Amino acid sequence: MSELRIESGSFRDRHGRIFYIDDRVYRGLSEKALDDWRALANTRLFAHHVQHGSLIGTRELDQAPSTDRSVGEWAGMLGHDPVPFITYPYEWSFQMLKDAALLQLTLILDALDEGLMLKDASSFNVQWRGSSPVFIDITSFEKLDERSPWGGYRQFCQLFLFPLMIQAFKNIDFHVLLRGDLEGISSELAANLMSFRDYLRPGVLPHIVMQAKLQSRLATSQKDIKGDLKQAGFNKALIQSNVKRIKRLVEKLEWAPSESQWSGYIHLDHYSSAATNAKQAFVKRAVSSRHRRLVWDLGCNTGVYSRIAGEHAEYVIAMDADHLAVDRFYTQLKSEIISNITPIVNNLADSSPSLGWRNRERKTLEQRGTPDLILCLALVHHVVIGANIPLDEFIEWLSELDGDLVIEFVDKQDKMVQALLRNKDDVYTDYRRKHFEDCLARYYAIRAEETLENEARFLYYAERRR
Repeated sequence: MSELRIESGSFRDRHGRIFYIDDRVYRGLSEKALDDWRALANTRLFAHHVQHGSLIGTRELDQAPSTDRSVGEWAGMLGHDPVPFITYPYEWSFQMLKDAALLQLTLILDALDEGLMLKDASSFNVQWRGSSPVFIDITSFEKLDERSPWGGYRQFCQLFLFPLMIQAFKNIDFHVLLRGDLEGISSELAANLMSFRDYLRPGVLPHIVMQAKLQSRLATSQKDIKGDLKQAGFNKALIQSNVKRIKRLVEKLEWAPSESQWSGYIHLDHYSSAATNAKQAFVKRAVSSRHRRLVWDLGCNTGVYSRIAGEHAEYVIAMDADHLAVDRFYTQLKSEIISNITPIVNNLADSSPSLGWRNRERKTLEQRGTPDLILCLALVHHVVIGANIPLDEFIEWLSELDGDLVIEFVDKQDKMVQALLRNKDDVYTDYRRKHFEDCLARYYAIRAEETLENEARFLYYAERRR
């Protein structure tokens, strides 16, 4: 029997609802949304962006895909191409958010040329196929009302522009701010983070400072601002001019931090070339031993092992807590046009939680799809000693993902572990190879082992007991 799931996040959209039936994605449409969809479907914009992968493949269905009453009655029904794995803006790197913003602005300009407009500008409307952004919210397109201003301007600022400017100008990590409020970073907060000297930076005064002052006045105003703007007279040319200016601003934004703690980790002298080759060969054998639909590379850093996994698996989610390492990896993947590896910024000790209405709009990593295989290389000591997570709890969490495991245990005599312990009391009595193997054996059958140089690093390929 087919499994029907209703996407809770669509409750805020009064013109449609998302349904998942097995691995297929459907969207029910109201009369208005159906009319707007048909206007979009007949444009060059739609054909061009679907062909180039920047707009989700979509088709109108003759009938609803399910007889389940939960689907409800809709004026029309669309079928969407699925994306490999859902990610959220508070998991993207700076360059990923910037590329998603540029896609949003490009779609607005192309829509205006076709007599259409995007009614909102949520960064959650963008997903990823490998290193390429794809816009998924087809019902955001509607027929243009030339009397109205760009209704998504404020949302674009809060979810795209302000996070990018704060990261670029102040080197303040936007992830925590975006995760803390799904509506994004308010103009008031952005203004408070800027100094008077920052007012001279491009875009700060008109988009942050002036918008914050305007929002403060509007909060107590009794005027019909939207009606006043319509009467004042807007036209397509004014909207195009504004969007083009913002696009030029976004294109020039750059984040140039100094080296982070782990962004140059691969260059540290903790492996000989022989040990590196042996480790890569071990991972390759494990990944290629059977078909892998989805691989997670935990602590991917520069992505060496994500690339190996990507050669043998359908899709790889590469995650690391180090923003700069992920940003550099994404830039490399983008330049090489790699379509089956998506990197994200994620701290396993403080991973993305369920958020939004009834905690169902934004999901945990595990709720979005669990892996067939997990790579956990040179990571256990960071989790146990660096983040104070008990070893047995970490192994238990890995087992709950229900995938096979390639994992590396780094002994206390290793200099990287000694560096973590340098300014700590060594209270980690459970951090021993024997205890590690005992924890593994509770959930996994160990199929292969290998000792790397100096007998301080140990690799294991373990299959989940089922």
